[in-house]
Amino acid sequence: MRNIVILVGSMRKGGNTDLLARRFAEGAAEHNHVGIISAADCRVSPCIGCNTCFTREDHACFNHDDMDMIYEKLRRADVLVIASPVYFYGISAELKAIIDRLHTPMRSSFAIRKTALLLVGAASLPNLFDPILLQYQMILDFFHLQDCGKVLVRGVKDRGDIIGHPALDEAYRLGLSIE
Repeated sequence: MRNIVILVGSMRKGGNTDLLARRFAEGAAEHNHVGIISAADCRVSPCIGCNTCFTREDHACFNHDDMDMIYEKLRRADVLVIASPVYFYGISAELKAIIDRLHTPMRSSFAIRKTALLLVGAASLPNLFDPILLQYQMILDFFHLQDCGKVLVRGVKDRGDIIGHPALDEAYRLGLSIE
């Protein structure tokens, strides 16, 4: 049984990204412990690049906000799932703030070895996800992480557009495949 943490970058509760992440969680929960961290519920200040976390004994950030709770949950995770809407060909700013705050030696204490990616975009462009996929692959390579899979959904804009979309079943199956 794995401990899976899903970081949901959407600020829209019950929106398309949230529904996709929850469907993934349903499948994953069949064989794993699953926790969802929603950026909409967190207050995380951006990293300012001061690097003081590199000199502190516990590598803690000087900024004490909801990132402290996120660090604790990531320490216990085996699998990290990133779920985000696509804004101007990138992940949401709120999710980016969380990921940037992982620029700390503390990340060496994380047990995460596998990741998955769930993306939802309003546009139908064939290369819509390319910038995010490039960054994702670079992170996999740098940290020697295994990709468990991706669910990439185009043409989903308004709240509820994803309901009935085959991507929900795809996300469920991806979650179910993680053991």
